[in-house]
Amino acid sequence: MAGVANRRSIAWGIAQAFHAQGARLAFTCLESGRRRVAKLAAELDSDLVFPCDVSKDEEISRAFEEVGKAFDGKLDVLVHSIAYARLEDLGDEFLTVSREGWRIALETSAYSLVAMARAARPLLKAAGGGSILTLSFQGSVRVVPSYNVMGVAKAALESAVRYLAYDLGPDGIRVNALSPGPIPTASSVVIERFEESTRRVESQSPLLRSVTLQDVGSAAVFYAADASSMITGSTLNVDGGMGILTSGVGSHPRAPKPD
Repeated sequence: MAGVANRRSIAWGIAQAFHAQGARLAFTCLESGRRRVAKLAAELDSDLVFPCDVSKDEEISRAFEEVGKAFDGKLDVLVHSIAYARLEDLGDEFLTVSREGWRIALETSAYSLVAMARAARPLLKAAGGGSILTLSFQGSVRVVPSYNVMGVAKAALESAVRYLAYDLGPDGIRVNALSPGPIPTASSVVIERFEESTRRVESQSPLLRSVTLQDVGSAAVFYAADASSMITGSTLNVDGGMGILTSGVGSHPRAPKPD
């Protein structure tokens, strides 16, 4: 489980859902966040927290060596929920992104999936196949003002999902992405008019409610289970149906009227 930072992390919702299904969990995180993540892991009956800076191949290799030791050389599921861009490369015009900002965002947010999948491959093969999940966002396919280079990184991530699915399919390893609608997280503060987007989902989407961490966790459990054994290379929108609507749609006629 890569990407749990706090209780508002989407990865935390997924970890809770897996734990509820009886999964044994291991976590990777930056060394600076180890104590914080260890406290969360303990709530899910896990003391397996391994430092891993995904910008360093040697740390990825070392982390998965430890995971292999903890799980007898086998792994059923890898969850990748890692994304990062410098604040100065968000919130202004996309044109202002620097070359270094571009490199950091794509390396951390997209290449890290490739690197972790490569390290996890022997463990997943030893388990007879498995599932790799990553987290995307609608900014990969549409312009989300201020999301900027992270939108490009998420587009690269979704493309990587398809290529990894092709490479790893013969090993019985499936690779998919979940693309949730707006969920309040620590990183959502950089998205322009985020609260407005949430209200729009509540008033316009077919399901007329916001997406929760539990919704994403349930979708992740499905993608990790045998029930989805013939699904790979896909990106699933977990957005209450907002993705099927055209732009400019007003409130749903059956939406609750404001007081």
